[in-house]
Amino acid sequence: MMQGIQKLLVIAIFLVIVYNLGSALWYMLHKPEVQDEASRTRVVRALTRRIGISIGLILLVAIALYTGILQSHGIRVGH
Repeated sequence: MMQGIQKLLVIAIFLVIVYNLGSALWYMLHKPEVQDEASRTRVVRALTRRIGISIGLILLVAIALYTGILQSHGIRVGH
């Protein structure tokens, strides 16, 4: 049961990352000839949130692997 919740949490965070990337693209492509300071600020904020959430997700997975909450599948690549 707990494993399913962990997977759902990671998927939800990933979807938030994709949403922020899409919103940055939307702000960038929406009326590109009228790129004002507000739309540039929105693009930068969306991309900054995406980077921050991505780093947080990587740290969350690393901590979960280190503490044993998550376990790797044990497949060795290249052997």
